Amino acid sequence: MKKQVLVLVSSLLMSIPALAGENNREPVPHGSVPKLDHVFVIMMENHLQQEIIGNPNAPFMNQEAVEAGQATNYYGVGHPSLINYLELTGGSNFGITNDDPLNWVSGPCHSNQYADDCSGAVDSISNDGEDVATPATAPSGGCNGQISFTGTPVNHNCALRNYPSINYTPKTIAHQLVAAGLSWKDYQESLPTTGPRVDGVYYSDGNFSNLTPSSFFTSNSPTPVVSQLYVTDHNPFVFFADIQQGYDPLLSEAQVQEWNGADGLYHDLATGNVPNLSFIVPNKCHDIHTVGGQANTCTDQQADIKLADSVIKQVVLAIKASRAWQQGNNAIVIVFDENDYSNNLNRVPFIVDKNYGRAGTQVSVPYDHFDLLRTLQAGFRLPCLNHSCDSTSTLISLFNDK
Repeated sequence: MKKQVLVLVSSLLMSIPALAGENNREPVPHGSVPKLDHVFVIMMENHLQQEIIGNPNAPFMNQEAVEAGQATNYYGVGHPSLINYLELTGGSNFGITNDDPLNWVSGPCHSNQYADDCSGAVDSISNDGEDVATPATAPSGGCNGQISFTGTPVNHNCALRNYPSINYTPKTIAHQLVAAGLSWKDYQESLPTTGPRVDGVYYSDGNFSNLTPSSFFTSNSPTPVVSQLYVTDHNPFVFFADIQQGYDPLLSEAQVQEWNGADGLYHDLATGNVPNLSFIVPNKCHDIHTVGGQANTCTDQQADIKLADSVIKQVVLAIKASRAWQQGNNAIVIVFDENDYSNNLNRVPFIVDKNYGRAGTQVSVPYDHFDLLRTLQAGFRLPCLNHSCDSTSTLISLFNDK
């Protein structure tokens, strides 16, 4: 009798549909997406698709869009920046609605924004919880309060679809890769010299160096001298408590590295010792964030686009010169997190360059960050996670091997 009851209970549990998280342990059906060996995701900032594609100040990105391939209807998922970084890497906003600083597991908040302001700091992500619903179209002041305008809201100024809240699993694709015996690294340009969570002086990017006095980066006046170039809200992985704690070295801050130096991006490319997933984030001068500050420093949008385009070209050429690019199926993704907060479509540039299959494909199918996450999971033969498990999430055809 007990055996029959157990069988009945087990059958009932199996019949309950998976609501969210990583309930489906089987790999995502991959369709025509081949098994991927290396993917390099270059994350850029705050520009509409039409601000980059067709812009003569971005010749390399436009060349890549035509010759490699692009999705012309790719969308961010809400606002502001951090939300999109979390959605792309973890399939959820994990209940976070702003670019608030972080309360670290091992210490207090350290804000490296314009001032050491820790008001509204969020706790590290550690347990299951409920995320925040994301609307497709936000009224004035909607979509996490990051859109401010007058008049009628434009459709999809927040997201591609209406996303209801879900009970999330506190994981990212990094957690999934490690569990599958694969590797990842988070390459953050201008990472602080003493680690990703410490305020202070940043590595050289051609203008500032580790010898630059810290007083240059902040001041007591209402307007700082210059915004610091690395911010945690462009570094989604460190928002997770287990990565901060680093009990598993493969799932720790040791995987967060600068672009230069030992274990950095260019060193790894030169040696060919490249992880399966490289998450590559330029600093706030080079990602076209267009920060305020000292005159002639990252304040002119078109000049910043031209500078960022040359930085992306340098990174892409270094990737293609690496022996890792010659081994297996590899792809480079150039993606922007969101638009510029305007009452406009949250449609952003999305370019894929790969060493297999057809090149130069132009795709008009609507996609977003959840679709990219699901496609990466398919390529690495991983389960879906959080909103990448949604019935609306699909594979991006640019990654097909045909």
